[in-house]
Order: sequence, then structure tokens, then C-alpha cells
Amino acid sequence: MSKTTDGAKAVLGPVAALCPRLERIWADGSYAGELVQCVASVLHCVLEIVKRSDDAQGFVVLPHRWIVERTFAWLGKFRRLSKDYERTTASGEAWIDVAMIHLMVRRLAPNLSFIHALWCILSDRGSGGGDTARMGKGVR
Repeated sequence: MSKTTDGAKAVLGPVAALCPRLERIWADGSYAGELVQCVASVLHCVLEIVKRSDDAQGFVVLPHRWIVERTFAWLGKFRRLSKDYERTTASGEAWIDVAMIHLMVRRLAPNLSFIHALWCILSDRGSGGGDTARMGKGVR
């Protein structure tokens, strides 16, 4: 058993209670082996190993892996997340949450400033009511 497999088991343990509808997990080729059976027995879902084709040469986009890489690229654009500055994992997770909320808000309201869009969504005023129109381009 490798350190990678031990770490994956430690992470996946609490996932069963947090994500009861989880059906499939995609993983890198290094997770192949006994972890596949462990995930099936503990989480009752499928661990699908995404492997590179044996005859592929050069750069090849792997299915499902680009989603993870794209998300890491989005998070890397936030200065606080570009390096591991945080002293605790809870703080790092909180900043990831803030970054993802920022990305979602910008997609939901692309023409508004982040603070204004967040205020509209959190105060349930995103319907274009009077207060939203009076506020203008952003909250200062």
C-alpha cells in the first residue's frame, strides 16, 4: 500500500456521509489497484481510473482531467491562492470557497461589480428591483 493510497482512503472516509448521492469518482492512474475495491466497498460507488493511451505521443487531453486542471487554473488566478500562504487547512479551504463564490457570482451577474452582484444575490434583490437600479455600478 502506497502513501497515495493511504491518503486517498483518509480523504474518502468522510465523503460517504457528506455525499450520499456520489456515484462515480475519476482518479489518476496512480490510484489503480486496491483503492478501486476499497471505494466500491466503503462508498458504494465506482472509482474510474483515467489513463493515458499507450499509443499516444506528445500532449493528449485526457477525458475528465481537463476539468480539474481548468479549476486549478481558475483558482491560481487569485493572488492568495497562487502560493500556499495559509497556516491552517481550514483557512486555505475558506479562501478556495471565497474564490469559487467569486467565480460563480461573476458568471451569474457578469456586468456588475463583485460586491454589488454578491449583495444582490444574498439580499434576494437580483430580480432587477428598485434598489438594484439605484445602486449603480457597484458598492463602495
